[in-house]
Amino acid sequence: MKKIYFLVPILFFFNVLSAQVISIPDINLKMKLISMNIDKNSNFEIEINEALNVPFLDLSNSNISSLSGLENFTNLEYLNCSNNPIFNRIDFNLLKKLTYLNYSNIQSNTYFNIDNSNLTTLVLDGSTNLKELYVTGNKNLTSLSTVGAINLTDLFCTNNKLTSINVAGLVSLKNLQCNSNQLQTLDASGLPNLKGLGCGGNLLTSLNVTGSTNITSLSCQMNKLPNLNVSGLVNLVSLLCYSNQLTGLNVNGLVKLNELYCDGNFIPSLNLAGLVSLDFLNCTNNQLTELNVNGLTNLKSIKCGYNKLASINLTGLTSLTNLECYHNEFKTLDLSDLKNIEQFSCYQNKLTTLFIRNGSNETKLLDFSQNPNLEYVCADESQIDQVQQLVTKYGYTNCNVNAYCSFKPAGTYYTFQGINKVDANNNGCDVLDSSSPNLKFNLSDGTNTASFISNTNGNHSIFFPAGTHTITPVLENPAYFNIFPSNVSVTFPTQASPVNQDFCITANGVHSDLEIAILQIVPGRPGFNSVFKIIYKNKGNTTQSGVVNLAFHDSVLDLITANPVVATQTTNSLSWNFTSLKPFESKEINVTFKLNSPTEVPALNIGNIVSYLATITSTNTDENASDNTFTFDQTVVGSYDPNDKTCLEGSVITSNLIGEYVHYIIRFENTGTYQAQNVVVKDLIDFSKFDISTLVPTSSSHSFVTKISDGNKVEFIFENINLPFDDANNDGYIAFKIKTNPTLKAGDTFANEANIYFDYNFPILTNKATSKFETTLKTSDFEFSNYFTLYPNPVSNILNFNTKEDITIQSLMIYDILGQVVIAVPNAQTVSSIDVSKLRTGNYFITVKSDKGNSSKKFIKK
Repeated sequence: MKKIYFLVPILFFFNVLSAQVISIPDINLKMKLISMNIDKNSNFEIEINEALNVPFLDLSNSNISSLSGLENFTNLEYLNCSNNPIFNRIDFNLLKKLTYLNYSNIQSNTYFNIDNSNLTTLVLDGSTNLKELYVTGNKNLTSLSTVGAINLTDLFCTNNKLTSINVAGLVSLKNLQCNSNQLQTLDASGLPNLKGLGCGGNLLTSLNVTGSTNITSLSCQMNKLPNLNVSGLVNLVSLLCYSNQLTGLNVNGLVKLNELYCDGNFIPSLNLAGLVSLDFLNCTNNQLTELNVNGLTNLKSIKCGYNKLASINLTGLTSLTNLECYHNEFKTLDLSDLKNIEQFSCYQNKLTTLFIRNGSNETKLLDFSQNPNLEYVCADESQIDQVQQLVTKYGYTNCNVNAYCSFKPAGTYYTFQGINKVDANNNGCDVLDSSSPNLKFNLSDGTNTASFISNTNGNHSIFFPAGTHTITPVLENPAYFNIFPSNVSVTFPTQASPVNQDFCITANGVHSDLEIAILQIVPGRPGFNSVFKIIYKNKGNTTQSGVVNLAFHDSVLDLITANPVVATQTTNSLSWNFTSLKPFESKEINVTFKLNSPTEVPALNIGNIVSYLATITSTNTDENASDNTFTFDQTVVGSYDPNDKTCLEGSVITSNLIGEYVHYIIRFENTGTYQAQNVVVKDLIDFSKFDISTLVPTSSSHSFVTKISDGNKVEFIFENINLPFDDANNDGYIAFKIKTNPTLKAGDTFANEANIYFDYNFPILTNKATSKFETTLKTSDFEFSNYFTLYPNPVSNILNFNTKEDITIQSLMIYDILGQVVIAVPNAQTVSSIDVSKLRTGNYFITVKSDKGNSSKKFIKK
């Protein structure tokens, strides 16, 4: 009995459910359903249990305005609602078993969506008022028809199984998205309003967009397209055609194209020239041997890895922030113009040279690994350490890193330029006035300082970053001259670049000041020629004429050539006349001597010293007579390094020169197999020994400029020197003078060396030229008074000396208190007196070189 009572409520519940009547407001729909014998109990109502038994409904042409109630037909598989004035439809997504839906010719239909259903067929033909259609995620949908939907603007039918779609005549269509279906062909031609087309992830072998000229976005990636015709799509902004089977791609004329993804194809060449709007390019994993990106100034990213590219022109791509070109065949890459580059990877290429000096440190990514043949990386100064660390990390043992591929600042820079003139006739500087070579400028931005020395033609061209900079010309003898303007301040980019500013130098009073120096160009070897240059200069402010004299050891030297020709020649002396030497003007005399061999008499052997004395005189009284003479003691060598550095005062220098100028020459020679386009000589000056502010270039083999930066770094830059490699023409040099610090003392040594850079090769480190200050220039090997009597002392005209013991005099030298040779007598075996009448009043030393050694004696000139 209890069991019977328990079943009563359950049976009652199911009876209620079975008898539940569906509300169907549209009488035409209700009558249509009743007429289809769905009302099994003939109560003129449609109940839920009756609706659940209906798999098929054809409601076409029934004047139905509302489909409300059909949502209860959840077992419905086929539904035809076509040709009805429907204004109120149901959510067809509720009909989970529906496989066929015909909703054609529903004029009130402006929006339709169905997703994640079991539909296999959807027909919306004649929906002339339909504007938006969303049919997505229907895993069984293979057929969609929208014939006559002439006002349809948006059609989304992604993630279905459509094998075809017909959009012909949908002239209002603006957006067609049919990605991720099984389409094999797609004809989207002749759609004048179409802007967005997405058909990626299909099986397309053919895509026609001819005449759809307003397309701005085309995504046809991940198909099987062997070709793609996008010519005429002049409004195209985005093109995604990656992962197809394209064997070519023509995008000429698509000037609005902003992004192009064509990676994962078989494209052999890609010409993007003229696509000025292109922002992003991905052409990775193709067969590219050519990639033209010329003029794409807005391009920000290039991904072109996994191709066969051997070259690419990146000039002018100043907006580029990302470059990925790994797995190619590049032997060189030049990123010099990439001022904003942040990420760069070029691993696994065939690189031998890499140029990343562009003013932008690749802060997010820098990878040039797996390039074992890399020999040279040109980087920004601020990036040298980072790059060198990577070179070490990668194990590149033959890779040189520096910043000498260009001598203009990396990144954005501005130019200050002009010429420096000397006003010889006090009427203002004009084109008739001569230039002032190697004028020095001190540069300051208020925080940092540097110096620049103009070229030998007197032209200056100085490069600056943005900001305010002060340029101050500096003269070696500021008391002799006035210079206008005394300084200039420029602000970039407020002022247009270049700023043109000349400097005019005028005389301040009358000052006569000449200087002379001897440069050894080719060292002396026994039996071979040695080449010298005598450099003389007018440092004063008045034009001068006079005589240059060279005293030498005739017994061990034979004059081979002299240019210009000698005016006067005696046994041990050569003289040249000079006229009208202008202020700042310098001239040179080239002299070649042949040295005696070890078999000649007297013999010259390795280690012997051959002395030369150059003097310059004029009728004017010189304000600094100490540099009117120059002594060079040449050490005879057996062989020599063609890239070397020499202190011309020698390895032992009188302490009287402490705080005065010493002279250096740095020689370089191209021993390679091709001409050197650029040569840089870098010298790091020791602040504790030298006053870098006094550095003055004195001579060079080729035109150059000088930069002084980082406090003590001096760079002599021979840009476009194109130094030959044949032995007759492959030599060059730079000579300069610099003052030692006045705080040095007798016994102190000072040394200097330099690095020489030939193009992209490892620098050549010269020898270290070391000199020592001593209280007396010559060490006495014997007591002077034991062998000679010197008289009169003090002396006015003739200085006599008598020999007291058996001794053979070889040479005589008279030095002033600065250690400069003022009189030299190379062959003095028979000499017993010297005319000193032309010497200035003061203290001097006479040094005798003999078979017993050297000895010196002080005397006074009255």
